[in-house]
Amino acid sequence: MSTDLHQLLRSLRVWDPKVTSLPEFDPGAAPADPVALFTEWLADAVAAGQPEPHTMSLATSDAEGRPDVRTVMLHGADADGWAFATHAGSRKGRHLAARPYAALGFYWPALGRQVRVRGPVAVAPADEGRADLHARSTGALAAALTGRQSEPLGSVEELRQASEAAWERARREPDAEAPTWTLYRVRPEEVEFFQGDAARRHVRLTYRAEGTGWAKGLLWP
Repeated sequence: MSTDLHQLLRSLRVWDPKVTSLPEFDPGAAPADPVALFTEWLADAVAAGQPEPHTMSLATSDAEGRPDVRTVMLHGADADGWAFATHAGSRKGRHLAARPYAALGFYWPALGRQVRVRGPVAVAPADEGRADLHARSTGALAAALTGRQSEPLGSVEELRQASEAAWERARREPDAEAPTWTLYRVRPEEVEFFQGDAARRHVRLTYRAEGTGWAKGLLWP
């Protein structure tokens, strides 16, 4: 029996109270720096049992301005920016080389919260990229050593063989180099925090870079 997509969509609920808690959020009490609030919200998401709260949507565009989006892992956030990593020759790496600007989106449905970040992207120094990679798991290193990200793949068997060889090398050489593996940082011009509300009076707090600090403001939902 085929599924009626529209009927399925209409049957779904947003922020089902059985699994979702919508906390109060007072934007007037928010800290002056967005990284501080992001850290609080990420910790809240972890405490609420949100699966994989450190994953985010990463949006880039190619040389012609055509957008693309995918889910990646956050590697850190501080005064230097929100960090993620990929191969420089991957699709997103090529996009960033042509247009070094990106947007990030975090969604934590367990709390009805979103965080949006956008701004120019900078490549971290190579030694920082290497340190970041080697601080991660053996699997992360094996994936980086497999390489050829976004290139055409001949077969699943070809991937299996390359991956097994990469895992073997990662276990044997935990400090192995992955030359194209690159750490990137989004240096935000704007960060938005969205707190959902059951009556649809959602709170949207924005931080905009202004001089050496941040200007806070509210947006209509």
